[in-house]
Amino acid sequence: MKAIASALALVLAGTTIWTGSAQAQMGPQAPWSPDNARFVRLASGVPGVLFSPTVVSPRNQIAFFVMHANGDYTAFPACTELARRGYQVLCANNSTSKDGLFDDGALDRILIEAKAGVAWLRAQPGVKKVLLFGHSGGNTVMTAYQMIAEGGVASCQGAEKIHVCPNDLAGLPAADGMVMADSNWGQSAMTLFSVDPAVKGLGKGTDLNPALDMFNPANGFKITGSTYSEEFRRKFLSAASARNMTILKAAQARKEAIKAGKGDFTDDEIFVVAGSSYIGFNNKLYSQDTRLLEHSKAPWPLIRADGSVVTQIIHSVRPPMSRENLSPSFMRGALRTTVENYLSSYATRTTPEFSYGETSEIKGVDWQSNYANPVGNVEKIHVPVLAMGMTGGWEGLAAETIYDHAASKDKAIAFVEGATHGYTPCKACEKTPGQFGDTVKNLFDYVDQWVSAPGRFLP
Repeated sequence: MKAIASALALVLAGTTIWTGSAQAQMGPQAPWSPDNARFVRLASGVPGVLFSPTVVSPRNQIAFFVMHANGDYTAFPACTELARRGYQVLCANNSTSKDGLFDDGALDRILIEAKAGVAWLRAQPGVKKVLLFGHSGGNTVMTAYQMIAEGGVASCQGAEKIHVCPNDLAGLPAADGMVMADSNWGQSAMTLFSVDPAVKGLGKGTDLNPALDMFNPANGFKITGSTYSEEFRRKFLSAASARNMTILKAAQARKEAIKAGKGDFTDDEIFVVAGSSYIGFNNKLYSQDTRLLEHSKAPWPLIRADGSVVTQIIHSVRPPMSRENLSPSFMRGALRTTVENYLSSYATRTTPEFSYGETSEIKGVDWQSNYANPVGNVEKIHVPVLAMGMTGGWEGLAAETIYDHAASKDKAIAFVEGATHGYTPCKACEKTPGQFGDTVKNLFDYVDQWVSAPGRFLP
C-alpha cells in the first residue's frame, strides 16, 4: 500500500500536492483519512483531492475524475466509495464554486479546469484508464468534456449551437469511459424545467399570473401533493416554453448590444431572470405532481435493498417536494448570472410542443442547441457509458433519456431503488424502516461490477 500511495503522490511540473492533514485543510467533516488522501492543485483556484485505493487490485490501474458544474466535490461519496473498491479517484472543486450574489456558470472555463484533472491522471505512473464520473449537474461538464475531446471543437461550434465554444477547448485528452450516477437532464434543461411561466416579464418575480401559477389551489395545488389537470399541464408547459424563448431572445439581444458597444460593459453584463433558478425544486411541475416523470418507458435493471437485481418498469418513489413558489424571492428563485454564462450554460431552444407526461419522454426540446445538454452530448460520445438513476429523487429518470440518446455501442443502465439524489436511502419514501437497505453500497457495488467486468477496462 505504501508503494501505491507513494506513486500517487508524485508531483508533475506545475502541480502542487499537500500531504498534511485533510481535516486541517478541509475542516472536521472531511470524510477521508490523511493516510489515503493527497491534496492536488490542478490550476489556479482549482483544488483537488487524490484518493488512493485502499486495497491492492488490478483496479488500481483505473482512475476516476469527479467534478461538478458548480459545487465542491472533494467530499463527494464517490471519492471514498470508489477508493475502497480499489480505484484511484481525483475529486475536484472548480473556480466557479463559491458563495456570492451572482451565480457564475462559466462552463467553458470549467471544461479547461477538467482538462487539467484528466491530464494529471493520465500522467500518473500505473494509470492505464481514466473514467469520468458525473453526478447531477456535474454530468453537464463531463458529457460536454468527452464530446469535445472525441469530436474536437467542431462538435461545439456548429450553427445549431446557441453558444459557440472557444478554440482553446481544442486538444482535450479524452477519457476511456463514463459513469453517470443520477445525472439530471443538464444545466440548461433543468433551467428550462424551472422557468415559472406565471412570472410576467423577466425581472419582476412578484408579478404573477394566477392562471399559470402551479401553487394556486385553483389550479390543483395541494401542499401534500398536487394533481394538475391535463389542460393545466399543457397550458403551463407551453407557456414555460414561450417564456424560455423570450428569455433566450433577450439574452441574445443583450449580447448583440455588447458587441455593438451599446452594452453596460464591453465584455459581459449581469443577467437576472426572475423565477428561473434551477436550484432545488424551483417551479418544477413534476416535483409537486408525482404522477409526472413517474415511470420508465421500458423495463430496466433495478437494484433492490438486498443488492439483488430485477428487470422491470422503473417507478419513482419520491414524495412531493415543492412547498411554495420561490419566484418572488431574488436569492432563492431568480437565476443570477451574466449574459455570456446564460447563453453558454443555461439556455436551450424549445418549441411550443414542449411537454412531458408520466414517462421519461420529453418533447419539444432541441437537445443539440447547447452543449450544456447531456442528452444531446451523448449522441456524439462513443466510449463505454453507464447511466444510473435513483428512484427516490426527482432526477432519476434522466438516466433513461440519456441512455436512449447515447451513441456508445457499450452502454448500460440501472436504477437504485429508494436512493435519493445524494445516494442515501430516502427515509420519506419508506413504507417500513430500512426498506431500501444500504443504497450507497448497492450503487457503488454495481458501478464496480460494471467497470471491472473483464474486457471493458481490464484484461
